[in-house]
Amino acid sequence: MASFAPRPIPSPLHLRLAVVGAGAAGLVAARELRREGHGVVVFERGASVGGTWVYTPAVESDPLGTDPARNIVHSSLYKSLRTNLPRECMGFLDYPFVPRGSGGDARRFPSHEEVLRYLENFAEEFGLIESIRFRTEVERVEREVDGKRWIVKSREVGGGGEKKREVYDGVVVCNGHYTEPRIAEISGIDAWPGKQMHSHNYRVPEPFVNQAVIVIGSSASAVDISRDVARLAKEVHIASRSVTGTVPAKVPNYENMWFHSTIERAERDGSVVFHDGSLVYADVIIHCTGYKYYFPFLETNGVLTVDDNRVSPLYKHVFPPQLAPSLSFIGLPWKVIPFPLVELQSKWLAGILSGRVKLPSEEEMLKDVKADYQRLEMKGWPKRYAHNFSDCQFEYDDWLAEQCGLPPVEDWRKEMYVVASKNKVVRPELYRDEWDDDYLVEQAYKYFESLV
Repeated sequence: MASFAPRPIPSPLHLRLAVVGAGAAGLVAARELRREGHGVVVFERGASVGGTWVYTPAVESDPLGTDPARNIVHSSLYKSLRTNLPRECMGFLDYPFVPRGSGGDARRFPSHEEVLRYLENFAEEFGLIESIRFRTEVERVEREVDGKRWIVKSREVGGGGEKKREVYDGVVVCNGHYTEPRIAEISGIDAWPGKQMHSHNYRVPEPFVNQAVIVIGSSASAVDISRDVARLAKEVHIASRSVTGTVPAKVPNYENMWFHSTIERAERDGSVVFHDGSLVYADVIIHCTGYKYYFPFLETNGVLTVDDNRVSPLYKHVFPPQLAPSLSFIGLPWKVIPFPLVELQSKWLAGILSGRVKLPSEEEMLKDVKADYQRLEMKGWPKRYAHNFSDCQFEYDDWLAEQCGLPPVEDWRKEMYVVASKNKVVRPELYRDEWDDDYLVEQAYKYFESLV
């Protein structure tokens, strides 16, 4: 299904722009920038489009991935992963995520292979492949001495890869944030004799046959991985901040899986003690504890910092005020429907770079950033939640749409997200295959038909 949505009139201002990453954010950013008539080069370290949606059985040499310099595996997918969002609301606004052709996965909550196929189709349909340099890693991004343009140093991945030094009018950072692991701090863990790993390096449950496994976290990956491992493990114990009980609770429908409070300490004898007072002798701890924003290639001379996983200062989570609009970030927010959000961010960015949409002054942008941080503090949120959009994603999306002269995000899409989230709580084991919102699916497909 092709989209014939109105496109912006190409700007007479022709810029040469570098996009770092060819995942969902990088692809839609490249499309929107090309639509404006800009020259775009997309740098992709891997051999294909898709970013984090490219599955590989390969894992890091360090199961915890604590040394970023040694981490070479971009994907964090596990083999059994299916989306936790319905495909109808998950896709780009003007390119529906509907079953295409034969041989795909037509389920509402499809496999990761189906998402990758969707992104591959998107790249092909909009002619983006010609703009991508595959197997090319960005090693350094820095401003020229006069501060007007950006120097991008890159190299071909592989033995003796060619190195290049080029100058661009702007750089769009789309390198994702599911690669560099965050690890839980556990008292006594250095002396604990068991194994540890981060979910970034989890692929299949077979290595955990007949083992006692602790899974730390309550995110989507923690839920999925704990269930996956429980099929073969002797025991699975889930340690989560969201558990407030004073005793372990058995997970419904499982005979070998329990909820616990957070871990208090680990002991030399192989035991792990939880704050609920329970004790478990475990073979493995899997940290499903999220990821860090990481931009090792970017040099801003201290203008931009990452402090407790807050990238700052960023106006509307996209532009560093002092470097705007020539440096931008697409796709930092989390707890969102990512594809529509990065599409709207990209449309806004493209309009600004073409001069059709105006940014406030640097002073006004910094004032807005400060106000945003004050709102977080009033809610009692730590810095690491700065890009958590669990309570504001649609307000943000609609603001971006308004800036671009577009209508708000569709009501059916917003409602479908809310309904699916509630269904996940009611049917944690079955929400991907049982639902009560067929009326929203019908509305979605009527909308899709209007795009043709």
